Amino acid sequence: MAEVIMPKLGDAMTEGKVLRWLKQAGEAVRKGEPIAEIETDKVNVEIEAEWDGVLSRILVDAGGVVPVGAPIADLTRPGEAAAAAPAPSRAEAQAARGPAAAPPVQAAREATGAPPASAAPARPAPAAAPGPAGAAGPVRASPLARRLAAEHGLALETIRGSGPDGRVTKDDVEAALAARAAARAPAAAPAAGEPAPARDVPVSRMRATIARRMTESKQQAPHFYVTMAIAMDAALDLRRQLNERLPDAAKITVNDLVVRAAALALRRYPNLNASFAGEVIRYPGAINIGIAVPVAEGLISPVLHDVDRKPLWVIARESRALIERARAGHLRPDDLTGGTFTVSNLGPYAVDMFAAIVNPPQAAILAVGAAKPTPVVRDGTVQVATVMQATLSADHRVTDGAEAAQFLGEIRRLLEAPVWLAADVPEAETAD
Repeated sequence: MAEVIMPKLGDAMTEGKVLRWLKQAGEAVRKGEPIAEIETDKVNVEIEAEWDGVLSRILVDAGGVVPVGAPIADLTRPGEAAAAAPAPSRAEAQAARGPAAAPPVQAAREATGAPPASAAPARPAPAAAPGPAGAAGPVRASPLARRLAAEHGLALETIRGSGPDGRVTKDDVEAALAARAAARAPAAAPAAGEPAPARDVPVSRMRATIARRMTESKQQAPHFYVTMAIAMDAALDLRRQLNERLPDAAKITVNDLVVRAAALALRRYPNLNASFAGEVIRYPGAINIGIAVPVAEGLISPVLHDVDRKPLWVIARESRALIERARAGHLRPDDLTGGTFTVSNLGPYAVDMFAAIVNPPQAAILAVGAAKPTPVVRDGTVQVATVMQATLSADHRVTDGAEAAQFLGEIRRLLEAPVWLAADVPEAETAD
């Protein structure tokens, strides 16, 4: 018998929510087959079976929130099918005993030693049509609903519960928040010249996570910034020539050139690929570059792995697929873990230059702007070149200004004489 656990999808993740089960108890599964969809602080991810077998028990129902590492299901592997039938799961036991039993979220927390959720009342409420939550007696609500309501200043007594015996659920609280936001929104656009009325909008889970992590980064990591101008004419000419012979799925973007150059530069300057860990500087042993991708509710940085060991056309193909999965909400667990450095590119938005905040626990992030025609002085004359501004934000606990300048200089050298960036690019018929 093997346990399916709530995975840790990112350094800051402490708990996750089971959005839905893609397989049901008793169904056969194969290794690598998606079995459930999990919601983290920033994204929804499908988790896959690690073994062939049968999903014998589901311990956490859809909607349950449990700590990282908590078991959410049991999987019976081949050769174990003849074993004695397992005892009923907590979720099954709850269904057998009725609504007064502990919810599966609480059961999973107890199993992992996490702080227990509030116990449900000892007796169910009378079987009557539920009225407003505050009509009589204490409010019945799930622990997550209580916490969410408290965070947003909602009185549980004002919410009609849709759960068993009028129990208020997380969905009920979220519906009440949405209704409150709609009520506070202006009924119509203000007349010309009139200011729009103020309104409050609940902070999304992703935005709250970004706010917390970026605040921690700026408070704990002493940032410094180094900017360098890079002539991109040769790199853009190389890109044009390569794209003439590559299929659409492997066509190269400016960002792919920057990512490849950064990966090769990190080989020479490993401090920029490290992290500060108290008494030690930690070197991960791999160069995994996160790519900042804007999505509807904020920004995520899915990860390209072992970038320094991949040719440019492979980076381009994997990057395109990674960005598509991020925007479609179909990222895989591996897409969210192991990042050692980040590239953030606002060039497509016509931004000339900006400084990004380091993504902890990484030591640095590279911010690049648009490559645009710019007057430059060469051999005593003013000429026009395509110039891109690149700014490195770095953690002063791990590296210093001179090393950061050398690292940026190596990126500039590679992009201005990009022959090494194009190593191992195949003919079109071999790139599919």
